[in-house]
Amino acid sequence: MDSVAQQILNGLTLGSTYALLALGLAIVFSIIGLVNFAHGELITICAYTMLAMRYLGLPWVAWAISGVVAAVAAALVMERLAFRPVRHASPVTMMLTSFGVSVLIAAAFEIFVSPRPRAVPQPDWITTAFNVLGLQVRVEHIFTFGVTAVALVGLLVLLRRTVIGAAMRAAAEDFDAVRLMGIRANAVIASAFALSGLLAGLAGLLILSRRGVVNPHMGLFLGLNAFVANVIGGMGNLWGAVAGGFILGFAEVALRAWLPSSLSGLTQGFLFLMVAVFLLIWPHGLFGQKTAVRV
Repeated sequence: MDSVAQQILNGLTLGSTYALLALGLAIVFSIIGLVNFAHGELITICAYTMLAMRYLGLPWVAWAISGVVAAVAAALVMERLAFRPVRHASPVTMMLTSFGVSVLIAAAFEIFVSPRPRAVPQPDWITTAFNVLGLQVRVEHIFTFGVTAVALVGLLVLLRRTVIGAAMRAAAEDFDAVRLMGIRANAVIASAFALSGLLAGLAGLLILSRRGVVNPHMGLFLGLNAFVANVIGGMGNLWGAVAGGFILGFAEVALRAWLPSSLSGLTQGFLFLMVAVFLLIWPHGLFGQKTAVRV
């Protein structure tokens, strides 16, 4: 039972991270219908920015702030340079553009930084562990839950209580009507990308606190996992993305814990197989095929 409880704790931690990632992807999709496969690269940018801050000898707090700010800035640059020119193109064109952006960013880090993984040592307090009723609880677990809770509450307040949040919800319902009301489309879309960058930056901060290693291609599978979490929850449904993130996190932890060691390298493959079976039962995800943010 202690082992099961420990795996549940680990699943909650990983699921929290995936929930943040999936939320960022869902917000952009709900407004302009873009499945941004370059979303995971925002984590790569966050991680390498933190690595650069480490080399500059700055404290960890400066690493964290710089990494999140870099992810937000990168998301805005992506929107302006890559996605705005193809905004009125077909969804396939936008999706292929996102693939191109993803490949370009990964190749840039590989060429101009290093193709090898780099260690980013985390402060001692993050790895501190203590025993609670037989469970090994690390500060990393509490940190992850805290960041995720604050982000979810902050997002809810933003969408419900602010003008830009109301504009984003309205744009998700009927973008053309929002434009006819005089709301600037570019501002709404840029805000959605900035918010997705913020959530990706926070997820990157949590992932790096757990892994402590960066590499040019770390965003690839993370971006795919964010997409899979959205598919599980129902594309475009905000809280469906959260639910999908937690389901994916629990499934991954369970597979890593209970698969035989000879099959542990196939965890990702088994995970995608489980998702395929899930979609045979719920082809539109748990919360159906949604096209608007639901709060």
